[in-house]
Amino acid sequence: MILLRILKHNFFVFCIIGLFFLSGCSLIMSSATSDMMEHLSSTILNNDDLTLVKTGAPAYLLMIDSLISKDPENENLLSTASMLYTAYADLFVRDVNRSRKMADKALNYANQAICLENKNACKLKSKPFEEFEKIISTMKKEHVPTLFALGNAWAGWIMANRNDFNAIADMSSIELIMQRVTELDETYKDGAAYLYLGTLATLLPPALGGKPELGKQYFEKAVKLSMGKNLMVKVLYAKMYARMIFDRKLHDQLLNEVIAADPYVPGYTLVNTWAQIQAGELIESSDDYF
Repeated sequence: MILLRILKHNFFVFCIIGLFFLSGCSLIMSSATSDMMEHLSSTILNNDDLTLVKTGAPAYLLMIDSLISKDPENENLLSTASMLYTAYADLFVRDVNRSRKMADKALNYANQAICLENKNACKLKSKPFEEFEKIISTMKKEHVPTLFALGNAWAGWIMANRNDFNAIADMSSIELIMQRVTELDETYKDGAAYLYLGTLATLLPPALGGKPELGKQYFEKAVKLSMGKNLMVKVLYAKMYARMIFDRKLHDQLLNEVIAADPYVPGYTLVNTWAQIQAGELIESSDDYF
């Protein structure tokens, strides 16, 4: 149950990272649609109003569904839809049944996308782990976007079904997927896969199988690859690693750097706005924690 509470609290971070990296989506559509989607994505990325995004996102979801209905075998569009549905369901949906429906849809889109790119990966979730591992190991660099989208959607599905311990057992599959992403292109989404790996390594204390020092390596890699643009990296580093080993100096240093930073970075403003809110709350609770 401890693992479930921690994972749920942090999955918001991954969803928001996944949701607001939609550059490139415009390359798969007509010119007129391309311009509209590009400008809409840019508006979301650079907005500092979470409430406004929550209100406007459903229209974006319906738009993506409409585009898929016209082009159902476009794996890039399917992956984008998967990321959007995963993000919206976990960030803003509190009704359990509705959350599960959206998570199912996101995972279905992700599975369709990866199946279109690699026929061996069709119905990947239902395959025995040994076969699953073999298929993931054969993925190439061109598969990274769909592979990352699958890992992201799968994590969202686990959270929507977190009362089912059979679903929680799938976490090893997510770890394998993100490890493969880093092997193929560690810079993808500015190292976002390392945030998954860092968090998975620090979900539990060492006595229960946690690997904090390995987690630290992953977080440091994410800090380096994000080049200071994505403030959420340092928030997770402080929250998951520094708190686990009770390193208050590192904890406060990372969070104070986040609070002092300029959140208005092209493509990261919304993520950074949320990161600064989280950093302030963590600093405020430091005396009670340490």
